[in-house]
Amino acid sequence: MKKRTVRKRQGGPGNSRGFLNGNLAPQSRAARDRAMHVLAAMRRDPTLSLSNAAKLEGVKPETVKKHFSSSLRKVAGKFAVTKNDRHAATLYLPDAHGNPVSLPTRSSKDRRQASNYLRDLGRYLRGQKNALAKWHGKKIAGVELVTAGRTIVAIEPALSEFSLYRAFNGGAA
Repeated sequence: MKKRTVRKRQGGPGNSRGFLNGNLAPQSRAARDRAMHVLAAMRRDPTLSLSNAAKLEGVKPETVKKHFSSSLRKVAGKFAVTKNDRHAATLYLPDAHGNPVSLPTRSSKDRRQASNYLRDLGRYLRGQKNALAKWHGKKIAGVELVTAGRTIVAIEPALSEFSLYRAFNGGAA
């Protein structure tokens, strides 16, 4: 009887290529982040092609295909993005002291919620007092959101430099 050899599947969680943020070189991590922005742009504007979205974000379409091939599908000969994905990304939300709290996300739904919360937080800071009403008492991926008016006013100087994808100094990804 002939013995079969089992070949390890590439791209899975146990491979050595490691496409999660922690296992990539800084340049590759930056390219992966830009590729994720391409997917977000294509979700915001369904008429945007992969090549145009990639050009806007400064990344090659091949890089997007390399990192996120499971989020792309061909429709009528053109690449379209899926509605949701299960890719990992670390986002940052402010805590009650204005410090960034890392938020490890595993879905585009969590990333979209975090972005919408920060958008509404900005609206609150610009004078829309009811902008955070829907976020009161809510959590995103286990992180409680800051919605108290007094707290937000106290941490407002720290929020001016806040970024969803990076810590204040551009350090952690």
